[in-house]
Amino acid sequence: MNSAQSLAGAESGGATLLLVAACALVDADGRVLVCQRPEGKALAGLWEFPGGKLEPGETPEACLIRELKEELAISVTAACLAPFVFASHGYDGFHLLMPLYLCRRWEGVVEALEHPQIRWVRPSQMAELPMPPADAPLVAYLRDFL
Repeated sequence: MNSAQSLAGAESGGATLLLVAACALVDADGRVLVCQRPEGKALAGLWEFPGGKLEPGETPEACLIRELKEELAISVTAACLAPFVFASHGYDGFHLLMPLYLCRRWEGVVEALEHPQIRWVRPSQMAELPMPPADAPLVAYLRDFL
């Protein structure tokens, strides 16, 4: 282990770094899609931005293209994914790093394939929904931007 690795481990408390990509789908009325986490998963029942864990060797954009197809039955291209802001949050046992992308163009009709519920909400109303600790701080950025 080199000194940079040692320093990184010390600063993170030795926690594993988990890279997750998320997307704020924005419709023509300026509403953002949020998805309810299913029962049986960590943080079940909370509302989150769609997306998921990066697979080995996968870029955040490729991850979102795959996840949005799997979770919501829509097709997006990398050109329609605009990097916006990111979250960095320590959970028990791991540290989450989550870039949030904006997307205003996609093909297909959004369907809840993996979530019990999905909702289109205005950013000003998102703070009323219970969200995971990493997602919640991103709402203010969306509210100010949209």
